[in-house]
Amino acid sequence: MTVLTWAIRLIIFAFLVVFAAQNTDSVSLRLLPGQVWQAPLVIALLAFFVGGAILGALSLLGVIFRQRREISRLKRVPNQTPIVAKAEEPPAV
Repeated sequence: MTVLTWAIRLIIFAFLVVFAAQNTDSVSLRLLPGQVWQAPLVIALLAFFVGGAILGALSLLGVIFRQRREISRLKRVPNQTPIVAKAEEPPAV
């Protein structure tokens, strides 16, 4: 199984190297008025991909901290069991 995993990783890496080699044309990005950023296309794509990944990770921080607070609160109260709603039994005929 590890041979298959490494083979897939090698194929993906080779694909990314070929992709980077094919997209070396210079692009101009106008981010703000009066500012122009010129870079190879593959660098621009990589920069925006990394920026999006960082923003996505930052958007999860609130959820992670809320869950950690709830877990620590639940660990402090060991004898309390969660209230579970009882399902109603059907009437006996």
